Amino acid sequence: MTGGAIRSPNIWDAPDVYELENLGADREGLLEAAMRRIHPLEGSDLLDIGCGTGFHLPRFAALGCRSVTGVEPHGPLLDAARARVTGLPGTRVLEGTAQALPLAASSVDVAHARWAYFFGAGSEPGLAELDRVVRPGGVAFVVDNDATRSTFGRWFRRANPAYDPAAVERFWARQGWSRERLTIAWELDSREDLEAVVRIEFPETAADGILAEHEGSSVDYAVNLWWRRWPGCRPSPLG
Repeated sequence: MTGGAIRSPNIWDAPDVYELENLGADREGLLEAAMRRIHPLEGSDLLDIGCGTGFHLPRFAALGCRSVTGVEPHGPLLDAARARVTGLPGTRVLEGTAQALPLAASSVDVAHARWAYFFGAGSEPGLAELDRVVRPGGVAFVVDNDATRSTFGRWFRRANPAYDPAAVERFWARQGWSRERLTIAWELDSREDLEAVVRIEFPETAADGILAEHEGSSVDYAVNLWWRRWPGCRPSPLG
């Protein structure tokens, strides 16, 4: 494991269950569509920070990115991500952290971090690295929970009573980022899958309460898509 990584117990301890979560999250592709409205992915050099098992890398490649690079600090996840993209042209996975990205300056057009920059404060070193690696005209996206609304947001607030959504919003605003509010969904294939996912995301007591009150295998889930554009002109994809 690369030094400086912050432990992510859900995916580090239960990658197979986290795969179920990825499969069930945002099946309508609302996050992807919002990102593409803000900035084209086609022809871009894209960076996925904290790519985990590489779940999103093949999709980004299929969207026409010129190159796709995943960065992941945790050894077992790094190995899984590399196996996932074996033989996929223009796609690679590197060991590294958000605060020490293993890329050259001005080398990416799009940076993506999904569930990798929680709570804002404390992520300043990683944001400084984005200043270094994102080209003029490029954009970065951070996908984060919106705990102010939705069923999942209510669960999140209950399990994290010290969490202050207003403080998080102020942090991103001070950094010059914009926000698009979206409501996606977890749509798991079975009740058993939903129960497994809830139990890796919440402490035992909170998970028991959530599952006792919630029926079925899906839940509405509010997210914030934070984004920032770097000044300048985007280079030609053929450049």
